Amino acid sequence: MDSPNSLTTVRAEPFNAEAPLTALQAPITATSLHFVRGNFALPDHDGRLTIGGAIANPFTLTLDDLCEMPRKELVVTLECAGNARLGQMPLPVGEPWTGNAVSTARWAGVLLSEVLEKAEPSADGVAVSFEGADHGPYHEHTDIHFARSLSLEHALDPAAEILIAYAMNGEPLNADHGAPFRLVVPRWYAVASVKWLARIDVLTAPFEGTFQTARYIYEWPDRPIQPVTLMRPRAKITAPAHGVTLRRGSYTLRGKAWSGSGPVTNVDVCLTGEGDWRAAELEPPAGPYQWQEWSFVWDLRDPGRHTVRARATDAAGNVQPESPNWNRLGYGNNAVELIYVQVQ
Repeated sequence: MDSPNSLTTVRAEPFNAEAPLTALQAPITATSLHFVRGNFALPDHDGRLTIGGAIANPFTLTLDDLCEMPRKELVVTLECAGNARLGQMPLPVGEPWTGNAVSTARWAGVLLSEVLEKAEPSADGVAVSFEGADHGPYHEHTDIHFARSLSLEHALDPAAEILIAYAMNGEPLNADHGAPFRLVVPRWYAVASVKWLARIDVLTAPFEGTFQTARYIYEWPDRPIQPVTLMRPRAKITAPAHGVTLRRGSYTLRGKAWSGSGPVTNVDVCLTGEGDWRAAELEPPAGPYQWQEWSFVWDLRDPGRHTVRARATDAAGNVQPESPNWNRLGYGNNAVELIYVQVQ
């Protein structure tokens, strides 16, 4: 049985696991408690990263090569695109994540833009594909590697601060988190942060791989398909836990809030089902790519069952919806979180 202070296994093979709620209370999630997502078994990696495609200077990098380049450290919140899939009805296709497939870590590595500059992309390049060493059978494919892409403009932008990361929380990457190196794409759902990175190719046409065009897309029932990109705003309640019993008195609700569209500007809580929203205390961002702390002092006077909802608004004006935006593959569910507690 999974401990309240250990990862909760969602699938044993390939290993997928959610962070315990207690781990999400800290500013940085311990590596051993950071959520894990994989589509295939842990791969063998030859320790080389090949840079190719439509470039003037093809080359190969090793871990030692990367460590000799200028080092960049970033604190980044990563969230699985399928986080809270269990909150959508009817149940979509995919891993049954509840709401804890999110974590924040301190990543270290090399800026992708600097690596691509050395490669000198062709003038007709439009996209960059990133292939992991992980592979296996997948639906109609007998064997396929996990691969995703970004636009060349995004990949080349130094301000995007996309990392080829080789360290996590001050230690070398471990196998579950993409050793020996991986991509870390700030602001985007974690699918973009390809693990066990083995190959980078500049392309002269859009990438049409399975995990770009057939998976990790929003398949809406009433509108055109859209790609999964930026994380949507979300306020997560980290204390108290859902369903716990509290004593009457003053209690401080706590949580985290984040968005891929910029900082969260306010978090509101509601203690009824009637939309009576009250402003929580929101801490300013500690960095451009990490979650923010929020709190709300709650006066628990009456015994019985009490509900709490939390809602985030980001700098772009995006507000969490009251109910999930259903899509066939269950991505991007950022509906307002609801918990209840018993008061005695």
